Amino acid sequence: MAKKVVATLKVAGKGKEYSKVITMNKSPKTGAYSFKEQIVPNDLVKDAIAGKTI
Repeated sequence: MAKKVVATLKVAGKGKEYSKVITMNKSPKTGAYSFKEQIVPNDLVKDAIAGKTI
């Protein structure tokens, strides 16, 4: 039987204040793509997409 994994970001009902941002970067040497995942507060999503966040 398959196991269902549910990942939540809830901490005392505050789970909807965060978003998962996935950005794609292309390597200049090989041309391969890599993906970077971050969990950031909703008000910093645009900064994370622009690459200004950690």
